[in-house]
Amino acid sequence: MELNKINSLVQLFFDKYKENKSLKDQLFLKWLKSDNKNFLTWKQVKDDIEILSEYLKENLSLGDRCILLSENRPEWLIADIAIMNSGGVTVPLFTTYSEKDYEYIINDCKPKICIVSNNIQFEKIEKFISSEVKVISFEKFRDKIESIKSILENYNQNQSTNLSNDYNKNIKRHDLACIIYTSGTTGKPKGVMLSHGGILSNCEGAQEILDSLVKKDNPVFLTWLPLSHSYEHTVQYVQISLGAKIYYAESLEKLLLNMSLAKPTIMTAVPRFYQNLYSKISINFSKQRGLKKILIENTILLGKKNLNNEKLSFNQKIINFLCEILVRRKIRNQFGGKLKAFVSGGGALDKKIGEFLNSIGLPTLQGYGLTETSPVVSCNIPGKIKIETVGPPFKTNQVKIANDGEILVKGENVMLGYWNMKKETDEILKNGWLHTGDIGEFTSEGNLKITDRKKEIIVNLGGDNISPSKIENLLCLNDKIKQSFVYGDKKTYLVSLIVTESDENKNEIEFYLENLNKNLSLVEKVKKFKLIKEEFTIENGMLTPTLKLKRKKILEKYKEELEKLY
Repeated sequence: MELNKINSLVQLFFDKYKENKSLKDQLFLKWLKSDNKNFLTWKQVKDDIEILSEYLKENLSLGDRCILLSENRPEWLIADIAIMNSGGVTVPLFTTYSEKDYEYIINDCKPKICIVSNNIQFEKIEKFISSEVKVISFEKFRDKIESIKSILENYNQNQSTNLSNDYNKNIKRHDLACIIYTSGTTGKPKGVMLSHGGILSNCEGAQEILDSLVKKDNPVFLTWLPLSHSYEHTVQYVQISLGAKIYYAESLEKLLLNMSLAKPTIMTAVPRFYQNLYSKISINFSKQRGLKKILIENTILLGKKNLNNEKLSFNQKIINFLCEILVRRKIRNQFGGKLKAFVSGGGALDKKIGEFLNSIGLPTLQGYGLTETSPVVSCNIPGKIKIETVGPPFKTNQVKIANDGEILVKGENVMLGYWNMKKETDEILKNGWLHTGDIGEFTSEGNLKITDRKKEIIVNLGGDNISPSKIENLLCLNDKIKQSFVYGDKKTYLVSLIVTESDENKNEIEFYLENLNKNLSLVEKVKKFKLIKEEFTIENGMLTPTLKLKRKKILEKYKEELEKLY
């Protein structure tokens, strides 16, 4: 498909459907948690989108926001396209938001419609929804709330005319497609406005990677990262452009079991998944003895040599061939046997983990991006992997390094701005260049390398952006806490240094933290802390003249203590 000639994400779906007549009855979407063993076909999905679009048009005006709160399932994609097709703007919400985040976002974007999957999700936002807002559900749970199932059934019973097989042709590339909220240093979530063209541009940029992975057969994807995440939200349109078959995983705990069933060709995930994978495989390897142990050691050693394009001796080539047959092939079979590549995004992948996975036969490509760039900026290319980098920039965007080392991005993929936040938009978007807040450099081969982070944002192993200052400010509302420092970059949870006058305050602080965590989202909760008595001051170099924390200085002194909390 010529993605640069397509005007909208809606057109992308309908053009793909019309492009190949054989797609009509091809299997498309399957939720592994569902008892229903049948896939939805492309035609079923197309029909459902058209019917739901007609229904939504009765309640939506051009540009109206529509909340979408659900776990991953086929209806998510159907609802997303139908919202846009009816002239609306999708506002995806994470199922793990805190109550305060739900309240803030709903008040900020002022939705006309809320689509929820079930009663569990609706109860999270019910008190923040006014009576004027129409609520639609995937599953029937209240008489006054219309379900998508009943909307589809009513249409099929009452309509004698065939569906038009057409879509909204008034949508242009620059038009707003979705508002994806992300945490900011102010503590308030920021609504990132992404255009149809921005996401399509990202899909086009991904083609160079995908062309080397996907041949004649349509690929299979297993999706588990929340579709409310900008990364997976864009990936679903990459999947459509490829005519892929998509499985929605049950849960992270059942992911490996789901992989053996789905047999994915490509899988996208965040660093936390790869760290868990690395830990499980390493534990298994450590239990091996004798010849198996020798084979494993050579698999890793020679795999790293191949990765770094180092020449193997004749004997090493023979041993590597045996490792390929006896070790790597068996590992790949545990993941369905058809995996061409893992793609890692949403945070930095540890170099050791990347080398390990690639060496044992699980090609892992690290990329880089932000929600504000729709989201991918660059990614490693199969056969040209450089683990310590995030690969070359997509050809659909420009990347340059500012004088202070900050990475700047320009292109159609860059956001339209922050919803209702002109000041914050002007601070990050200057002369068309997005100031990422990340520090980097280009290698001699043209790959982008991230060396530091300018902005005060924690990116955990799940790829979530967390504002440490927001949590630090909340901690310091307790009069026993003089100062605090939150830590958790590339970690699975947050920990904190807490400055207090006496260790006798520990129980009171624990009680306060327990209650504070109840009002924070899952990724913002502070699991452990260490009490310290030395204050952060300008004199000891841990505060700036404007009394901001010097995070690098604090880490230099306390990193060992913080790491012990893990």
